[in-house]
Amino acid sequence: MSDYITKRNKAKRARRERAHLRLRKRVRGSAERPRLSVYKSLRFIYAQVIDDDKGVTLAQANSSDASVREQVGGSTGTKAAAKLVGELVAARAREKGVEKVVFDRGGYIYHGRVQALAEAARDKGLQF
Repeated sequence: MSDYITKRNKAKRARRERAHLRLRKRVRGSAERPRLSVYKSLRFIYAQVIDDDKGVTLAQANSSDASVREQVGGSTGTKAAAKLVGELVAARAREKGVEKVVFDRGGYIYHGRVQALAEAARDKGLQF
């Protein structure tokens, strides 16, 4: 890989991390409204519902789960996989009694896979 591409990728990651830190100054999960945090890689997408007061994860789902992989069939880094992850994390959170969350997009733009995950979670009953 050329130096230009390496520098560009590092700058892109640093921008996302700065944006996430800015976002985390304002977004905090509590017992009443835990934080729905999203992380995406090129291959998978991850979501977890976190109570920041206690420092515990209440529910989680990701596209590397066997159930999601078999439903998607092909690639796990797609909007279809993100939609399934959103539905799954919402169902698991509602089992734990969580109705309302605050959305932490992780410094990513609200578009594509992040948007698909959020809308699927809303459709399954999470409010944010």
